[in-house]
Amino acid sequence: MASSTRRAPSRLAIAAAIAILVLVWAVNFIAAKIGLLYLPPFAMASFRVVLAGVFMIPVYFSCLRLKAFAEAAVLRRRGLALRDFWTFLYLGFFGVCVNQMCFTIGLYFTPVSHAAVIVGLGPIYILILAVLFRLERATGHKVVGMLIALTGVAVLASENGISLHAASIEGDAITMTGSIGFAMYVVLGKRVAEKYDTLTMTAFNHFAGALIVLPVAIHEGWTLSAGGHWHQPWRVWAAVVYMAIFSSALAYVFYYWLLRYLEASQLAAFTYLLPVLATILGILWLGEKGSWGQVLGGVMALYGVYWIESSRTPVVEANTVP
Repeated sequence: MASSTRRAPSRLAIAAAIAILVLVWAVNFIAAKIGLLYLPPFAMASFRVVLAGVFMIPVYFSCLRLKAFAEAAVLRRRGLALRDFWTFLYLGFFGVCVNQMCFTIGLYFTPVSHAAVIVGLGPIYILILAVLFRLERATGHKVVGMLIALTGVAVLASENGISLHAASIEGDAITMTGSIGFAMYVVLGKRVAEKYDTLTMTAFNHFAGALIVLPVAIHEGWTLSAGGHWHQPWRVWAAVVYMAIFSSALAYVFYYWLLRYLEASQLAAFTYLLPVLATILGILWLGEKGSWGQVLGGVMALYGVYWIESSRTPVVEANTVP
């Protein structure tokens, strides 16, 4: 995606925005872990998705009134065809349902350090899909970078011994599925990126995701009510609200606002700090144990991503949104 031709904010404003975005997503790992101490993973994940979709309703209609979103207002007056809703449905399924549900559920089984590195490998998932969809060519440089990154993941996974029955392996696989879901969203969304404005894409994808997950949320809510488990500590519901409003709805809008002034690869380079910050917060806030194996595996995985991106001129570029 090319940078916008309109007058860009100052470098300080962009740097501050990137710092806030990385911090919001890093804290998202911690919020999920806090909520999962008390709520079942499917309840936590489905509540987040549905609440984010509900919150996007006032955000969408409020932003339509702003001058900055005049193009979205024109689109609304023109109306949306049935084909448009099908587009939002499958993009919402991959980008919201699969991504956010698997991210939250995966964190129930795996530590923050593992999940953060797996999420940080987002550009590799996108590269693989872009090659499969013939949107990009696989080169020797990219293959080497991918092998370095995958070796790092293997080192990370072998920290406590590789076993198909290990909870961490299960959590890593679920988290990776969510990241691949977002990669599918990026690749498929690239084909319709010129047709819809940022706000409409973000809002309607969240609406679709919320509708898909709504039956799960109702079932989980009914189960909690029947068991008398609605009375949870305030920090649990604060974690759900944080994940839905800040890490989902507002972060998506914020992320795409930055893409108006930065190339996707530029923004991705800054968000490589996310796994580092999330791991540090996991150690300091949750008392997770760090090890040199984690450091080695994480550095190798992220260096592999950097190796690919350093000489890449992609058709599709983006980073995973947790």
